[in-house]
Amino acid sequence: MTGIPDALEQLRSTLGEVLRFDGGARLSDDDLITAMRALESLGRLIDAHRAAFAGEVGERSRAELGDQRLSTRRGCRSAAELVERVTQVSAFEARRRISLGSATRARVGFSGESIDPEFPAVAAALAAGELGSDAAGTIIRELDRARSHADRLAFAAAEQALVAEALGRGDGGPVRCTSDELRVQAQAWSTFLDQDGREPDDERAMRRRGLRLGRARDGLIPLSGELMPEVAARLTRLFDAHLSPRAGLGFHTDDERASFAESGEQRTADQQRHDVLAAALDTAARSGEHPTIGGAAPTVLVSVRAADLAASRGVAHADGVDLPISLRAARHMICTGGTQSIVFDDDGRVIRLGSPERCFTPHQRRAITVRDGGCLIPGCSVPAAWCEIHHVIPDADGGPTHPDNGVLLCWFHHRTIDTSGWGIRMQRGVPHIRPPAWLDPGGGWRPVTKSPTRLADQRDRRREKQPAA
Repeated sequence: MTGIPDALEQLRSTLGEVLRFDGGARLSDDDLITAMRALESLGRLIDAHRAAFAGEVGERSRAELGDQRLSTRRGCRSAAELVERVTQVSAFEARRRISLGSATRARVGFSGESIDPEFPAVAAALAAGELGSDAAGTIIRELDRARSHADRLAFAAAEQALVAEALGRGDGGPVRCTSDELRVQAQAWSTFLDQDGREPDDERAMRRRGLRLGRARDGLIPLSGELMPEVAARLTRLFDAHLSPRAGLGFHTDDERASFAESGEQRTADQQRHDVLAAALDTAARSGEHPTIGGAAPTVLVSVRAADLAASRGVAHADGVDLPISLRAARHMICTGGTQSIVFDDDGRVIRLGSPERCFTPHQRRAITVRDGGCLIPGCSVPAAWCEIHHVIPDADGGPTHPDNGVLLCWFHHRTIDTSGWGIRMQRGVPHIRPPAWLDPGGGWRPVTKSPTRLADQRDRRREKQPAA
């Protein structure tokens, strides 16, 4: 067995000579398709062994082994990290390989007897290079949901049928199923195996609950998961409270209807739900009711070079995500959370650490809240507690961190204030709003507030000006 690494290296070298990389550009159409099919067959065999080796790493890194875990002895926190570092694949791919390898590897019982893999049909087809890792993972993932409730013989029949469909040997004919087509069939089998699967099952729901942040793509971080019903109900009501007027479920007053029409709302319902969640997260972090980090409220650290910020080029970086954020987003977060300058020398040593600047105090926030009452943009229903404080005159232009220069804006309107066309200015400490030209071509500046006390004052003044009957 010690010759396996040498044999694999020789095979890699041989393949490199046979497959001189030109992307198949010099092949005919028929040869291109034939070669691609042959490569995929070879790839399936390699993927099977990749999964098997990763599964073995997982087996040797079991938690019960303590300090003798392979991952620990190699200085890694987990089997996935060890696979990731050795192979240079992503953490997601490392976990996928370990999961697939663990489900298809033969096990050893307490008395030393050999135990079949959890999915023997998948394991056999995978080891033979007939079944791809995507298809194998799909079968395992979907059927595993019904494992604890399914009849053993019916479960084995479902696995055999899905493998046959994946290999083009099933009732569907001699054409192999794609991974997506196989997923649909596997879900149908899973439902058949667990007839009560869609009934409320608190224990199973507790095991399956979760929330995941996916890999970045197209400048966004996918969010997925499964919520407990009561959590989903709370989230739904939270969205309803803020979005129902916009969704056409009815306006409570004529003023609300007119204010919504004036706002020119163009966000989709999905976009609005995103913005509500953004505001909720900001409010939760600011509430002081959550665990602190280093004695401070959970705060996202955004790093950006001062030269890039001044020249409006480059990107910024937020801790916790690998995807860079735009300078526009960085300015938004600086406006909300303030700045702290850090100066490095040429070797990277910190030589000066400034004090946090431009952060509105809780006392200032309370004063601004009483004055503004909520997001100042007409038609926006986000309450004051969920709003951020916007510097009307930026600090770079000499704007002070003072109630006379701060106004309440929700996450979305703060994020887009420089591009949306809405104008905000202060006159003797009072916010004034001007609609974008596309919404109100002849619109001028006018004072605005959503504070109940200030609205009551305005109503009283209007009454005093009315002639006596």
